[in-house]
Amino acid sequence: MVEIERKFLVKSEDFKEQAFTQNKIAQGYLSSIPERTVRVRIKGQKGFITIKGIGQHGGMTRFEWENEIPVDEAEELLKLCEKGKIEKTRFEVRSGNHVFEIDEFYGDNEGLIMAEIELKSETESFEKPEWLGEEVTNDERYYNSYLSKNPFKDWK
Repeated sequence: MVEIERKFLVKSEDFKEQAFTQNKIAQGYLSSIPERTVRVRIKGQKGFITIKGIGQHGGMTRFEWENEIPVDEAEELLKLCEKGKIEKTRFEVRSGNHVFEIDEFYGDNEGLIMAEIELKSETESFEKPEWLGEEVTNDERYYNSYLSKNPFKDWK
């Protein structure tokens, strides 16, 4: 139940040609406080509820619990969420022994494209594709819970 994840900006759309899946995602937050975020998500035709704890070690490691729920329940829970929804398409791309999840955002976060990779340890090495840009793992502005309240379109 511990997630070790690194986040990066994406500097080109070349990843789209390498994607083996893509899904539309709509998500909102029942709680967005850093100590425990509670997220509701519809990904494709599936619903999920996720609880995340506060980040450790510069935001790379944190507690995460996720459970699939019926999509109609997820739709109802989204109506209860805090103001600010996240809309994006998630692409999955293999790179060496890993899979990157690349999110292309829409709505108030249009223009932002980020990649995440989950690792087995904080020191695990991985291949960096050419389209991978600056690392933003430690920058809380790139957390989806932050983006739901402070959208990318409003950044200066």
